[in-house]
Amino acid sequence: MRHVSALPLTADDVPDLDALADAARALEDAPATEIIAWAHERFGDGIVLAASFQDCVMIDLVQQVAPTLGITFVDTGYHFAETLWYVEQVRRRYDLDLVVAGAELPGDDGWLTDPDGCCAVRKVAPLNRALEGRTAWLSGLRRADGATRANTPIVSYDLRRGLVKVNPIATWTDEQVERYQVERDLPRHPLADRGYASIGCWPCTRPVAEGDDPRAGRWAGSTKTECGLHL
Repeated sequence: MRHVSALPLTADDVPDLDALADAARALEDAPATEIIAWAHERFGDGIVLAASFQDCVMIDLVQQVAPTLGITFVDTGYHFAETLWYVEQVRRRYDLDLVVAGAELPGDDGWLTDPDGCCAVRKVAPLNRALEGRTAWLSGLRRADGATRANTPIVSYDLRRGLVKVNPIATWTDEQVERYQVERDLPRHPLADRGYASIGCWPCTRPVAEGDDPRAGRWAGSTKTECGLHL
């Protein structure tokens, strides 16, 4: 494994931002499994993967090098039935000790009148609770996801949550993701072959035409492009 500067491991410490930038540069071209292994070695039980279950690429990568690493799924209460089915299939395949972080309120029409507020209470707040006491988190964020994610670093500091954030597949293209899924014979989300290039909650997600921005089907008809998890 390539040399990367050591980072603090306690939740009360703010890592040296220069050291984080050095780590991001050192790991820019590293295989995703090496990045995950690096993060797990440094943060141990302090790191968790927040999995969206749009696919299971990140879960498959984690299982290869850090099978004890915690995995969290945010259940907004508005996921497609297909997503919940897929979560269960993936959980069984890898025998995951999956933590489900749910919204602490009943269903309502917030998605219709206040989509930002809906995301805040049903996505952001549950994830924030799940990350309490952690020192770092992994995500499957990729630069190819869209313009708002084009500068995603491999390693950064999540200032809002006070955690190190690691994005092992930030550099992967859509073609690389597809090739990996084929080579590893990974189970597919049922909606992936129905035009859903980006899968969120059912009220705010639509299929897109081939060649369109993958996230064009999220909050279609509005200026909203992010749920807030990665801002």
